[in-house]
Amino acid sequence: MAHIVIIGAGLGGMPMAYEIREAARAEDRVTVVSDSPKFHFVPSNPWVAVDWRKRDEIELDVAPLLAKRGIDFVPTGVRRVHPGENRLELVDGSMLDYDFLIVATGPKLAFDEVEGLGPQGYTQSICHVEHAARAQQAWERFVAEPGPIVVGAVQGASCFGPAYEFAMIMETDLRRRKLRDRVPMTFVTPEPYIGHLGLGGVGDSKGLMESIFRDKHVRWICNARVSRVEAGKMFVTEHDEDGKPKKEHELPFAYSMMLPAFKGVDAVAGIEGLTNPRGFVLIDPWQRNPKFPNIYAVGVCVAIPPVETTPVPTGTPKTGYMIESMVSATAKNIRAALDGREPTEKATWNAVCLADFGDSGAAFVALPQIPPRNVNWFAQGKWVHLAKVGFEKYFMHKMKKGTTETVYEKIVMEALGIMKLKGK
Repeated sequence: MAHIVIIGAGLGGMPMAYEIREAARAEDRVTVVSDSPKFHFVPSNPWVAVDWRKRDEIELDVAPLLAKRGIDFVPTGVRRVHPGENRLELVDGSMLDYDFLIVATGPKLAFDEVEGLGPQGYTQSICHVEHAARAQQAWERFVAEPGPIVVGAVQGASCFGPAYEFAMIMETDLRRRKLRDRVPMTFVTPEPYIGHLGLGGVGDSKGLMESIFRDKHVRWICNARVSRVEAGKMFVTEHDEDGKPKKEHELPFAYSMMLPAFKGVDAVAGIEGLTNPRGFVLIDPWQRNPKFPNIYAVGVCVAIPPVETTPVPTGTPKTGYMIESMVSATAKNIRAALDGREPTEKATWNAVCLADFGDSGAAFVALPQIPPRNVNWFAQGKWVHLAKVGFEKYFMHKMKKGTTETVYEKIVMEALGIMKLKGK
């Protein structure tokens, strides 16, 4: 019997638990360890922040879902991974042994890298449901007394889609409240151009997003580095294409949501051979750590190099399709290890994203994520809004039922079908 332990019960950890339970032998034990007793659907956080969703609509209790599948659950955070001992040190002081470990923690949010950033500072966040709920309270205060909005991401950020999404969701909500004319909006980003997305652009993402921003009267500052945030004021340095300071901006705001850079979680950060300097887990082509081959990693916690060098640092996003692909490959490779075979499965690092804009939306498909690509497609329309709503319901259904069906693969196939119909 082998003990397979998964750290994390989010978008990577829960599908990982289901797939490895199905792939492992009957006698093998599977345990999920998480610092939260609930799963929450991260892509719906922007809706929570403007009260289009209630928090409990996008949350599920983890323990009963896992119990139905014969998976153990430990609702305690991990203080430290001890890879040389094949053991986890939990925050309650107990120890948990493993034969195989899968790190699916997601990232540590590096708000501390910019003075005044984040929920403990002067800006809001939609990275976690707790943050989104707090952002919603701030939003209600804001719409009662509107003013300028500054939204976007800071230097080193890697997940830009939610910033664009939330900017447009706020814009839509303000129009519905007939307050849009009272709210100047500025999008601040380290991307070298609008629609770069940490991917070097996808299709005509630059032209389409610039057109949307112009149509919605959203100003933008690219190649931006946020130096600090004060109450109602953000200090931003705009850089030229060589990365040299070009212009200083002092941006007033009554409401701001800025995505932070990501780091690896404290439980693994700084372990030589396991993580890179940012704390992300190093993996080989089969999702295994090269130094500790019984440790695997999936999701945002995985170390991936930037697609290209930009004047202001940007990271590479890990989208849901990529995460599901990592999960499937990991499950098959661990089963191979259990059977005494070498791994053969590699994740398909493709990027797929649905961004809701409230009454419309944008979608992109990049196959593979790093250029040159076989498919390089970006589109907008009301169908994306409808698809995002349907996807939320479908994914939550998947979590409740414990199915291992690959949701994002269906989205890719449907998107490719739309392209074919349009002759692209």
